[in-house]
Amino acid sequence: MKLKQLEGLLGNLDQFSAPKIELEQYPTGPHIASRMLYTAENSFEDVSDKVVADFGCGCGTLGIAAALLGADHVIGFDVDADSLEIAYLNAEDLELDVNFVQSDIRNLQCRGKIIDTVVMNPPFGTRNKGVDMDFLSVALKVASQAVYSLHKTTTREYVKKTALREYNAKSAEVLCELRYDVPKLYKFHKKKEVDIAVDLWRFVPTPTVESDV
Repeated sequence: MKLKQLEGLLGNLDQFSAPKIELEQYPTGPHIASRMLYTAENSFEDVSDKVVADFGCGCGTLGIAAALLGADHVIGFDVDADSLEIAYLNAEDLELDVNFVQSDIRNLQCRGKIIDTVVMNPPFGTRNKGVDMDFLSVALKVASQAVYSLHKTTTREYVKKTALREYNAKSAEVLCELRYDVPKLYKFHKKKEVDIAVDLWRFVPTPTVESDV
């Protein structure tokens, strides 16, 4: 599938009708989502025929993009039931088989690394400090191949240092800097829209050593 086609399909997805500020719910735009997953597949082969998890999936944009690019199995996790209902309908409209699970990512328990690739646009941590790094910590524990995530460019050095030193990532690389278009969704927003500089990261988890005992 070509990039323009992918972006077009994602642009038709339904998004939050009543976003919840306490969950920092912002839609992942089709421009960023398509490039994120297209890069993961075409530059690193981390999507097609892989088990892909979308952490904090919201309305399902990233997970659906993975399914459109040939993922073997896609699971979307989110704590919000209302978002999952939208995500399910979005996948159904495109006749895609995507599993959606209601779960707080920070409490997620996976036995073994059954997930190949995690893709996510975590909350930036504006309302709930540190939640973005909580997502990353869990992602690096459950993914066997790669983690793709968006983080504010202003946090670049902190994200890299924490991923490598505290979360034991094998590597942490900024693939590109993008402009995240945040529309006016909440009452406290003064401007019609704001562009935030975000980094698209690719993290490689350290392989788990299997014990013979």
